[in-house]
Amino acid sequence: MFGSLGMPELIVIFIIALIIFGPRKLPELGRSLGKSLAEFKKASNELRSTLEDEIRLEEQRSQLETQKAAAQTTVQPPAAATMPRQDEPIGKHSA
Repeated sequence: MFGSLGMPELIVIFIIALIIFGPRKLPELGRSLGKSLAEFKKASNELRSTLEDEIRLEEQRSQLETQKAAAQTTVQPPAAATMPRQDEPIGKHSA
């Protein structure tokens, strides 16, 4: 039911809470505890979804950078265009 807590343990906890807080405060305490747990669950779900979104965006950025790097390596000018012609002496490039 609640992890490793069985029914006898829950009854003991309920009796102790009844003695400490009294029968009038116990329903109010239960409602506030339920609201707190619901808010915590909602916040943890929002955090998880935010983290998943950030991870997905980071993966998309890395894929885009990889694609850009691949595109740059295939578009580079040929090496022969920057080397001097063979009939020219080295050091005397025409402008």
